[in-house]
Formats: sequence, structure tokens, C-alpha cells
Amino acid sequence: MSGRSDLLAELRNVAGGAAVWDRAELASRDPGFDDRNFGAEALVRPKSVEEVAALVRFCAEKGLSLVAQGGRTGLAGGAVTSAGQIICDLGAMNRIEEIDPLARVAVVQAGTPLAVLQEAAAGHGLDPGIDLAARGSCTIGGMISSNAGGIMAFRNGTMRHRLLGLEVVLPDGSVFRDLTRVLKTSAGYDLKHLFVGAEGTLGIVTRAVVRLDPVGGVPATALVGTRDAASAQRIVSHFLGMTGVSLRAAEIMWQGFAAAMARILGIEPAKLPLEAPCLLALELAAETAEDAAGALEEGLSSIWEETGIIDGLVAGSVEQARTIWRLREETEMIERMHNHPPSFDVSVPGGAIDAYVARIGEGLKALDAAYSPYVFGHLADGNLHISINADNPSRERYRAIEDVLYAGLREIGGSFSAEHGVGLDKRDAYERHADPVKQQLARAIKELLDPSDVLNPGKIIGPRP
Repeated sequence: MSGRSDLLAELRNVAGGAAVWDRAELASRDPGFDDRNFGAEALVRPKSVEEVAALVRFCAEKGLSLVAQGGRTGLAGGAVTSAGQIICDLGAMNRIEEIDPLARVAVVQAGTPLAVLQEAAAGHGLDPGIDLAARGSCTIGGMISSNAGGIMAFRNGTMRHRLLGLEVVLPDGSVFRDLTRVLKTSAGYDLKHLFVGAEGTLGIVTRAVVRLDPVGGVPATALVGTRDAASAQRIVSHFLGMTGVSLRAAEIMWQGFAAAMARILGIEPAKLPLEAPCLLALELAAETAEDAAGALEEGLSSIWEETGIIDGLVAGSVEQARTIWRLREETEMIERMHNHPPSFDVSVPGGAIDAYVARIGEGLKALDAAYSPYVFGHLADGNLHISINADNPSRERYRAIEDVLYAGLREIGGSFSAEHGVGLDKRDAYERHADPVKQQLARAIKELLDPSDVLNPGKIIGPRP
């Protein structure tokens, strides 16, 4: 007990007045999306990059491992902690330091929630160009560390593409600063990209320079029933080619997912076209809501027969649009339908989506005739989310499901992890399905930058031999 008390006292001294929570306080607080996030010995909430650097140096000297956390919305176990570890919570570093409307950039601290940046940028007629369902809690630092994508990635890229500059505390406590505020730079290695998608294993992100785009008008929403993904993609291509409007979202839901979500959300089938094999949620922006809705109606009408549209509607009210997006975004409802259902996040090249969905359906049925996957995702960039209607399967069965879903993905140019990262939960899959040379290079970089394995050990790359 005295050892733990001494550690807490030292942490409070090192943190320079920052909040420090012990295990009892952690146990009484919300751990976020993963119950394992608060297994650590203590949590420290620095208020500056200097305090983060001091905390990292302390942990390196004491042989302690440190895990950075932001909004705790991760879905791959990237922020999971265990006894003896320390959490570096970036929540107190949540300021937007500057928005430059002429250069269209924002300088933000890592703990800033996405929704806060969206709101601040909107005051200048700008937007960070990225959006997630967890916008109210996910943080900019966490989004960088997982290379988050979301519903606008097909237009604006992932977090990697929204990033101009970065500040990172390295495993020895030194600070890497490349707070570039311009798009064009070819001054040697662009090292900031080492930390994008690294999930805090190579450094702790503390500040970022984020690109902003002009707000793309006023949106309107439609829900369209189609035969398959290929038909939905032809619809998307049509709206991408239209002038005077901007396609902001193109989300696909297969029937099994849409029907289950409508049932648990209490959405009456008569109110939405829910009977088609695939449903496509579209958001189109124009100068006014009336212009956007009109463009949706005219566009769908002109390609109705050509693309094989089965049914569809353009939302006639804000409430109806909200209902459509609830159907797609409130995916945590799947957790209420099942006890810890296996969930996956893959990227599939556009032309292979229908064949992939058919293949995994057959493969899962071969494992268990009762398996019927919930499939939905970001159609225009090929990112599919898949949950299995199963309760907490054994480790062996989970691996068998993974092998069905991941087989052949790398060979066709896809990825077994699209936007949720690897963390702890997909590390085994990473070792079995990622390119071996890529794994060797990743391990070499980790050992070079973090030879003592201080930062987020065991995530992405397994324990050292």
C-alpha cells in the first residue's frame, strides 16, 4: 500500500498540479467504449506539453509504461490498460489555439473534441472535413493516433490527409515539433506521418495543425433502396458528377442490419423504405435546403430505372432526416441485441464489395448456420463494418470468424482494419494477415524510437521476445 501511495505522491509532484486519479477514482468513473480502459494504477491529466514530457520522462526512468487516452471511443482496445500502468489523459489539453480563416487551418490541442472544432470552425464558414458518429467525445489526438476516417473520407481523405503539422512527445520525453501550416512541403522525410495511426506506441500527440474547408452548403438527406452495392455505387457516381451540389455522405446498409436497427429503435417500417436488399443513405448539400432536396429528387428520378432503384424517399423534415441517420449511426444498439458480439472493420475495393459480402455470408454459415452478419458502412470508400449475431464467442471461434472475413483482403488491395486501428484486439489478426515485411519494419521503428517499450506496450506489435 505504501508503494502505491509513494507512486501517487511522485506522480502529483511530477505532474506539476495536474489532476491525478488513483485506482479507486478510476473505478468510479466511466471508462468509455471499453470497460478495460481504466485498469491502470493511476491516471494523470496534464495541462501542457511540458507536463506530458515530464510525465513521460518519469515513467521512462521508473520503468513504468504509459498509455495515452483521449475520448476513449476506440473500438480495437488501443487504450486498454492494466495494473501497474499509468494513463496520460489528454482531456485537459482541449483548447483551440487558433483558427486562421485565410489560410484555412486550425491549431488545436490533442484533447479537443471533434464537435468543438467543428463548431468553432463553422463560425468562420469552415469545417475540418471529417466527421464521425462519436464527434461529441472523440478527440483530435485520438483521431490522429487511429487515422480516423468517417463518413466524409471518400471526399476529404482520412485524418492523415487533414493534417498539416504535428507536435508529439517522444518516448524519451523529448518533443518532436513540426507545426507546419502549409500544404506544400517537400523538405525531406515527412516524419509526422510516423505517428498517424501509431495508436500512441511511438509518441503522444499533443498539438496538431488541421486543414479546414469551406462549409459545403445546406444538406438534404435521402434513403434509397437498391439491389446491391454495385447499383448503389452507380447512384453515388451520378451525384459525384453533378455540378452546383456536393455529395457529403454515402452510407450503405444491408437489409439484416437495417431491419434489426429499425426494430430496436422503434422505427415504423411504413415510414422508411426498408425492404430492399441494400439501403443507401445520401446527404447532398447545396446553397439552400430546398435546392439540395430538389437536386436529390431530380437526380434519383433521372437514374431510377437505369440504376435499378427499388424504393426511396427524400427526407421531408429535419426529424425524418434525423431518423435516417439514427438508423445508420446508433450502431451501439447492436451491443444491446447481443452480448459482446464480434465486430469488425474492413476496407474492400469498390468493385469487389458485392462478391465479398456474398463470400463472407457463405463462409460464416459454414461455421454456424445461425450466423447472419450485420453489414453497413461507408460505400464510397469501401469501408464496411461487420458485426456477427453471436454472443461473446470463444477465442477459437473468434479467430475462425476473423479468417473468414480477412481471407484474401490483402491480395485484392483491401485492409483488415479500415479506421478502428489494431490496438490489442486485432493484434493477433495483424500478425496473421499483415504483410510480414511490413511487420518487421514496424517492429524496427518501435525498437528504434522506444527501446524501453514505455509507450502503450503490446498494442499493434506484440510483446518483444
